Amino acid sequence: MHRTRKLLSAVALLGLAAAGCLKPEGAKKTLPGHELYAACASCHGQDAAGNAKLEAPPIAGLPAWYVEVQLVKFRSGHRAYHPEDVAGLRMRPMSRQMMDEGEIKSVSAHVASLPVTKAATTLEGGKASDGAGSYATCLACHGAKGEGNQALGAPPIAHQADWYLLSQLKKFKGGLRGTHPEDKSGASMRPMSMTLADEQAMKNVIAHIGTLSN
Repeated sequence: MHRTRKLLSAVALLGLAAAGCLKPEGAKKTLPGHELYAACASCHGQDAAGNAKLEAPPIAGLPAWYVEVQLVKFRSGHRAYHPEDVAGLRMRPMSRQMMDEGEIKSVSAHVASLPVTKAATTLEGGKASDGAGSYATCLACHGAKGEGNQALGAPPIAHQADWYLLSQLKKFKGGLRGTHPEDKSGASMRPMSMTLADEQAMKNVIAHIGTLSN
């Protein structure tokens, strides 16, 4: 009986370690960010410029604080909470590759250190002039230049890929994101997305955001 209990305990510990909840004995305390990022590169790219086909956004140069917050949300299930958020759900196991807070900070700092590149325009039909008025709703949090605001949990959006902005606005409006009761910053975006009547209105405001990075 004692041996059986020890075996069950060992199996349980291995399960926790594999789930990213526990460091195995003898493991390094914190791996360097560039090593940890290797798990992310298959989708986001070596330069973190993203891959639209995989629904992986550009993340190079995002503030470390924002990357940290999102990784924690994915790990806890506060983001990718909705079963229809397929792209988001793929991030859950990836976020758990980081074994503890130190590794989350390490990979986040690496991502933040990568140079930002302006994403290519992929959406058609958006009118920046029509979107300027709608952006007034976004300005209070994301800033006049789309620079973001850490105090409000609002990321910079000026250089973000237009296809990704559209997909996230649709998720917020459709309830696929920002609906978990513990996702406070996500919840604040949901009513903002609801002010955009349809996809055309979303494209218009995204076209305006595209002019901010200039």
